[in-house]
Amino acid sequence: MSAWNQALDAAGIRDPGLRDDYTRQRELTARFKRSAYLAARFLLPRPLFPHVMAMTAFMHHSDNLLDSGAKEERAAAYDAWERQVRAALATGGSGHPVLRPVLHTLGAHPRLRGHIEEYLVTARADLDFAGFATEADHQAYVDAYSLPAFLLVACLLAPDGDGTEFRAACRTFIDAGQRLDFVNDLAEDLADGRLTIPRETLARHGVTREDLEQARDLPGTRELITAVLGQARGTLADSRPLVTIVPAPGRPLVRALISFDELTAAAAARKGAGLLTAPARPSAAGAVRVLLREYARARRLRRAGAGGTRPGLRPRP
Repeated sequence: MSAWNQALDAAGIRDPGLRDDYTRQRELTARFKRSAYLAARFLLPRPLFPHVMAMTAFMHHSDNLLDSGAKEERAAAYDAWERQVRAALATGGSGHPVLRPVLHTLGAHPRLRGHIEEYLVTARADLDFAGFATEADHQAYVDAYSLPAFLLVACLLAPDGDGTEFRAACRTFIDAGQRLDFVNDLAEDLADGRLTIPRETLARHGVTREDLEQARDLPGTRELITAVLGQARGTLADSRPLVTIVPAPGRPLVRALISFDELTAAAAARKGAGLLTAPARPSAAGAVRVLLREYARARRLRRAGAGGTRPGLRPRP
């Protein structure tokens, strides 16, 4: 039996049609950030892995609707999607292949409902995104969109309790990751007409949008990239307490995700102004070392009986 089928069994997903739905969403998710997918595949407890795939697929599907096409088309598509999601939450049923796994996962992890409803309310912030004037605008975007989207998946790793400390640590991590993506994906975002670094930050370094769009390797553009990467790396370091906040079975994955971002930040720093033409890619060898290190830790946890034993990580009957 394949490891994926074993994970479906461990998660209590028995219905053949539902297994097909989860499998389809896993295949779609694997095409996005491959390193994160592999980390989830090898580091998460088996009963949790299919649920993480379902919620990651839901997040990607929603994000694609918000990002693809003219604004009017995106708004109409998201309106229709929001109606479908709310109807599914209200009735407990859906014919949509993305939503059927979400509903099953919601039955196993009821606290997801609040995060889905929060995301539905805040996701529209991405429809109106036109860049940031100030750092405060960046922070507002993190609160309005990045954090609720991240919590759709991250809440599956949350400890029991009110979650205040967990949410704050998640916010620090996603703030760092969002800023890192913004600077690393500058060339792609600018080509799509999106300037994701605050205009006040550009002005502070004497850089114009045209300088970035024309990929001008100037002292100011190099200083700008160094400064933004420095912010991202500093915030990423501040997110390390998240590792100890999540229950033990989730810690190898959280450590791996932070390490992957650190590798990306290091590669971006080496590339410097080259980010104006293409993003940096983290070291493949470094990513493999991270996976091997955390896989060894995850195996030790499982041998000790810690993996997947907390009630919140088990599917409910």
